Amino acid sequence: MTKKTQKALRARKVRGSRRAFLKQAGAASIAAAGATALGAPYVHGQNKTIRWRLQTYAGPALAENVIKPSIEKFNKIANGEMVIELFTADQLVPTGELFRAMQKGTIDAVQSDDDSINAPVDVSVFGGYFPFALRYSLDVPALFHEWGLDKIWQEAYGEVEGVTWLSAGAWDPCHFNTKKPIRSLEDLKGLRVFTFPTAGKFLKRFGVVPVTLPWEDVEVAVQTGELDGIAWSGITEDYTVGWADVTDYFLTNNISGAWIGSYFANSERWNELPDHLKTLFKVCMDSSHYHRLYWYWAGEAKLRVNGKKLKLTTIPADEWAKVEAEAQKFWDEIAAKSPRTKKVVEIFRKYNETMQKAGPPYRY
Repeated sequence: MTKKTQKALRARKVRGSRRAFLKQAGAASIAAAGATALGAPYVHGQNKTIRWRLQTYAGPALAENVIKPSIEKFNKIANGEMVIELFTADQLVPTGELFRAMQKGTIDAVQSDDDSINAPVDVSVFGGYFPFALRYSLDVPALFHEWGLDKIWQEAYGEVEGVTWLSAGAWDPCHFNTKKPIRSLEDLKGLRVFTFPTAGKFLKRFGVVPVTLPWEDVEVAVQTGELDGIAWSGITEDYTVGWADVTDYFLTNNISGAWIGSYFANSERWNELPDHLKTLFKVCMDSSHYHRLYWYWAGEAKLRVNGKKLKLTTIPADEWAKVEAEAQKFWDEIAAKSPRTKKVVEIFRKYNETMQKAGPPYRY
């Protein structure tokens, strides 16, 4: 069976899952007077198992590491009181519509970056890959737990009805993996790449052409020539999800040292939970954050050294410094959008200055 055939079968399965989901949502609307087909929330009766649908941004292979182990732990420890059903990228709802679907109660919870799900808050621009804000994955929990970003995110989402922001964690750095080698900024011009919204806006300054596609279509799009490459992950994901099988080169320069992703929940569903299940969910989120820290950190190094599928290329440091300098202009533009985005940018700047002054191992 060819890769293209496998992709087609997966797509058919996804469409079937969506049809079943919509049919179930429609049935729920009949039972709940006045509710719309897609907007019908679950009704949790007394002494009945609480059931949630949670959709992640990640495709099936990636979800095995970035969320599935923690959900399995939750379901086991909850011991029948609550069950979370996990769905992968675009399986029930297109990723760009996840926020609205969660807000309406179509789904109960989401794991994604704020940027990709079109969260209607000013801080959503910092979710995913905000250019050069982070050097290492540990920068994310440090900024959220010690430098106050968690309070800012809580404040921002507190102004939006129907969705509760729960927690942020770190993922991998953002590199290019491409069909042709990239050894200079000139090589970026005209490249059609799959990337995140904010990262794409920044990369346009260097001639990159951002392309938006469903996650499951990316591999085939590279094979057919619709895409020249991907700027969506580090090398661990390239090997895990199959992108290393359809691209040839990996650029060692990155535009961010870590991806900021979060967990969100429909506020009504979250508020209905008893305190011990809220605590259990938070503990399992932390377990997921911890797993990713070492899985990515180890994988990025091992696959650069031992991986056989991707050849490494590098843009010289003096030339790459132009990209870093341009990022500071981009930061200024984002800071001008609102008092809150200005505050976040100021925290990023002060944090990075502190890390630089601290020296190795914080910054080199």
